[in-house]
Amino acid sequence: MKKIILISLILLVGCTKPELPVPTPEVTVSDIFSVKESTVTDGQEINFKLEKEGSYTLTLKDSTLNQVVTRERFQGKVGINKLKIYTKSIQTKYLYLTLVDNSNNQIGKTIINLK
Repeated sequence: MKKIILISLILLVGCTKPELPVPTPEVTVSDIFSVKESTVTDGQEINFKLEKEGSYTLTLKDSTLNQVVTRERFQGKVGINKLKIYTKSIQTKYLYLTLVDNSNNQIGKTIINLK
């Protein structure tokens, strides 16, 4: 009787599949503003290229209401810049992502879809 229970237990444990972590997709584009539309997830790193150093502002706007959802000012450097985008608390799924310089000149604009 003990052998039957032991064999059943071994078969039961051996037949369960382990849970694998879900891989998070990464932006494969070197510049998020080089494409018209991108899909991003919470905590994902976005990349974009700048021609000169300075103060820049990255803004997320609701695409339907055109209201600012979030705005971040940062010091940009020449070349590829990387920033993480946090979207967990945002209710809208489609947003405009715009980048402007210190003189309020638009450097880039794209549409992002939130996963």
